[in-house]
Amino acid sequence: MTDVNPVTEVLTSAPAQQPAGASTQVRVPGFVPTTSGLHFANYYPHEPEIQINLPLGVKLGLGDAANGLCGGMVYAVCDYFEQGLPIPSSTDPPPAGSPLYRFIVERLLQSFHLPFGPNRYLELMTPLLPDAVRARQMTRNEWPAIQTRLDAGHLVPLGLIKVKSARPRDLCLQHQILTYGYDLDADQVALCIYDPNYPDRDDLRLNLNRVSGLLTYSTGEQVYCFFQTSYQPQEPPTTTT
Repeated sequence: MTDVNPVTEVLTSAPAQQPAGASTQVRVPGFVPTTSGLHFANYYPHEPEIQINLPLGVKLGLGDAANGLCGGMVYAVCDYFEQGLPIPSSTDPPPAGSPLYRFIVERLLQSFHLPFGPNRYLELMTPLLPDAVRARQMTRNEWPAIQTRLDAGHLVPLGLIKVKSARPRDLCLQHQILTYGYDLDADQVALCIYDPNYPDRDDLRLNLNRVSGLLTYSTGEQVYCFFQTSYQPQEPPTTTT
């Protein structure tokens, strides 16, 4: 999937009662990308193409590892955090064939929730879908569910729609990230983001206007929609080489 001074904020496990008009800040306790995220970027040497099987016998090539393993990295970060294990310290991507590399690739495939999981991306990325529908999906369905998970102290993996396309092969141009908290102020919500493309960044925010549905990413990249994916924990490798 698609491939720059940190700001550390106070961590809270749930929102306290706030006066009317006051902002609310929530963080998953103990998580910030500089300490809990993988320290290498989402870039790998060229490896054989990764394929996933869709319904009706359709095979979809995601390209090779050089196109990114963002979903696997996001799920691996969740796994290490949920298990209370230290994140690997390396700033270089793991070599092909290593336990960590194999685990990330395995978690990438699992992040798609085959065979029907890719349909969510395909539905939201189609150019025929009005932006107003994407906005309603985020404001009415996705954000409330994500808020509930964050308020309960859980990390939430997100799928991002970055490219509108009717071609299934362009699924590889979409992205996966992780939210570990939010700032809520009137109609604006800023999701705190770990992004595998930007390691060791505590300042990344995905901003949603809950009235207009306008979505902006602090990296400056275009994002059309986000949705949470159904994460289930798995034990990560204790050795990475």
